[in-house]
Amino acid sequence: MDAKIHLERRPAISGKQVVDPAAWKPHVLAQTDDWKYTFNSGDIAEISAAVDAVQAQGLDLINLNRDSFPLPTVSSILGRIKSELLDGKGVFLMHGFPVEEWSVERVAIAYLGMGHYIGEPVSQNAMGHILGHVKSLGGSYFDPKNRGYNTSAGLPFHADSSDITGLLCKQTAKAGGLSRVVSTVELHNVMTERRPELAAELAKPIYRDRRNEVPEGKLPYYKLPVFNYCEGHLSVSMSRGYIESAQRFEELPRFSPQLRAALNMIDELNEELAFDMELQVGDIQWVHNHVTSHSRTEYFDWEKQEKRRHLFRLWLSTPDGRPLPQEYGERFHSLEAGQRPVGGILVPGTKLIAPLDA
Repeated sequence: MDAKIHLERRPAISGKQVVDPAAWKPHVLAQTDDWKYTFNSGDIAEISAAVDAVQAQGLDLINLNRDSFPLPTVSSILGRIKSELLDGKGVFLMHGFPVEEWSVERVAIAYLGMGHYIGEPVSQNAMGHILGHVKSLGGSYFDPKNRGYNTSAGLPFHADSSDITGLLCKQTAKAGGLSRVVSTVELHNVMTERRPELAAELAKPIYRDRRNEVPEGKLPYYKLPVFNYCEGHLSVSMSRGYIESAQRFEELPRFSPQLRAALNMIDELNEELAFDMELQVGDIQWVHNHVTSHSRTEYFDWEKQEKRRHLFRLWLSTPDGRPLPQEYGERFHSLEAGQRPVGGILVPGTKLIAPLDA
């Protein structure tokens, strides 16, 4: 993997085509391998030694950091991956992590430890999970009390409430569960070219549902455009499920025909621009939420609990990441006014934990 594989970026301007290395088409991504890396035996040995040291100290997962998880060689690999996520294509895939040979605890330590070299883990739900688990617990995606990742439903394309999302595949489903990624920068460009009036509609604030995960002093919904322009960067935030479910609040305005048409066009472009990948056991997928959206197809699970589909998940904040407009402060948790939003979900009483299962 070359250290410098980035293409040109020009300042993003509302209503104009955006020139950015994160604007890729699926067939181009399929023809390149510079966004992939396979662990070698030396990498695994170094990570294993770091895990051994953590276990020997009895260090709690919540207290892991780069100092307590030294990776003299692998750190440079993870650094280049972070650069590709923030300044390149915005998607990366790693192969060959030994999840089948290691205990759940060792995998969790290793994954969180590596995550610290890309960003800072943040809470993924009201329970304060910094180590999340994509695993079906039953229930319907369309119930506002449920989070989609704890169902087996096919999920609409969305961006998470963090800068970076990581998924480590521990167990695959019996059938289905295909992972899908779209360059939302490319989506923006296609929409701007074909229907500029609809692209303009998505640059306006749009209400989203918090789905009962409400931070201190906030309303159960918030406003954020889909297309956001800040200091020369385009950041895209598309989560149609949360936009649609905000309509359950009677005090909010109903969708205009123009907004409905714009949302429908995004759905059409997602299908046109999606890159599909089947995550295998031991794969780690990283995506940059401000330049991509992701989804998965419906899946059917195994009957035995120990064989059921299970992915470890990280939400990572990157304080050195791209500038974000103030509107993101409504979605992301921010400690101080004017601070770059930290990301994650914090509600009254949240205590950060790192559970080993869903």
